[in-house]
Amino acid sequence: MHRRTVFPIALLRVVAAVGANAIIGNLQQVIAVKSENFVCSTVFSPNESTVPMDTVLKQLVKVEISDIDDNPLEFTSVHFMSDNSRLATVYDAIDGHEFDSDRKWQGNITINLRFMGEAHIRTELLNSLTNITKTCRNILKLTIIRKPHAIDYVFTGSVALLVSLLYIIFGAALDLTILRTLLRRPVGPTIGFLSQFLFMPLLSYGIGYLMFPNSVDMQLGLFFTGVSPSGGASNMWAVILGGNINLSILMTTLSNFAAFGMMPLWIFTLGSMIFARGNMRVPYENITMFAISLIVPLAIGLAIQKYSPRTTRILMRLLKPASSCLILFIVIFAIITNLYLFELFSWQIVLGGLLLPWLGYILAWLLAKLLHQNAVDSLTIAIETGIQNTGIAIFLLRFSLSPPQDDLTTVIPVSVAIMTPFPLLGIYLYKKFATRSFKAL
Repeated sequence: MHRRTVFPIALLRVVAAVGANAIIGNLQQVIAVKSENFVCSTVFSPNESTVPMDTVLKQLVKVEISDIDDNPLEFTSVHFMSDNSRLATVYDAIDGHEFDSDRKWQGNITINLRFMGEAHIRTELLNSLTNITKTCRNILKLTIIRKPHAIDYVFTGSVALLVSLLYIIFGAALDLTILRTLLRRPVGPTIGFLSQFLFMPLLSYGIGYLMFPNSVDMQLGLFFTGVSPSGGASNMWAVILGGNINLSILMTTLSNFAAFGMMPLWIFTLGSMIFARGNMRVPYENITMFAISLIVPLAIGLAIQKYSPRTTRILMRLLKPASSCLILFIVIFAIITNLYLFELFSWQIVLGGLLLPWLGYILAWLLAKLLHQNAVDSLTIAIETGIQNTGIAIFLLRFSLSPPQDDLTTVIPVSVAIMTPFPLLGIYLYKKFATRSFKAL
């Protein structure tokens, strides 16, 4: 082709390309401007739901798009989004051609409910040509809760039965002469009282404030654990580690009765700074039942000690193995029944659950040694202080908070319960190793 002909054709092609790009650009601008006129409205029916986790929800929804300029829907799609995919997921989407002539769509969407908490489902309008996304009006609020399972009731009942049987053995093993001496000169119980109801509440408040500065629920979970009385496992560990079982049982009983006054005192003073808006009452019935559950089996054991010396000797031989088996049973079964809570564990929750009992052990032991208590009593006081009744803490949380926060905050007392035995287990293994090494020499 002649050079004079090629040049005008090339110039024409350049002009045409520039013009086409300009037209496409103008068209996209026009579409973009029209997209701004889209108004998307979503109606969920109902717009709030409380649903159990690990289920699938079929939710009725209506979507309506109004467009001032009557923009076509060929490039439009509607997507349903969850603000927390760990709790709930939804993958449904609606293409523009599914809308009727009135630009309306009605149908069901499928929501997978994965874990406890609060999740919100929103609707987004997407124009694929301009990549403009708009959020539709109205959301669906989901409160996802955990339904109790049969294994929860089995665990609670079996632990209550086994603890009652163990306290019958404790009653048979009590030395009444030593017990009367402790009551006449209650130095050990007094140290334990100060450690339990002064150190532990202050520790729990301070640790909660430092570890969870932005979570009132978690602060409350740790504080309620700190103001709870001694746990029944303290008596078992006192037996296993060679502590003073008489002092241990006396301190546990006194601690649970003292909780009637000390728990309200702390909750409505220091606790009000954490949960100022909480309309709470102390679960007196629960604490009463726990105290009675200690006294009645002990009384049965004391009666056996008085009227059947032969049965008493048998029970005393069972004391240590029964305590060890019950602790293993509680730890293993508690982990199995609360396995779902491990999804919530973070380093803050683990560290908070570790610091409260471990610092309680250390401070109580130091105070006991400072006041010239012997090694056995100092160990017993430390055990009684560090081991909290996490069952009372869980009850308080579930009474004070609504689902799912009541279940979510129980991760704190569960973490405390899991972290509590490790120092005691270390002492037990050290004693075993030291005894064997000494015998080998």
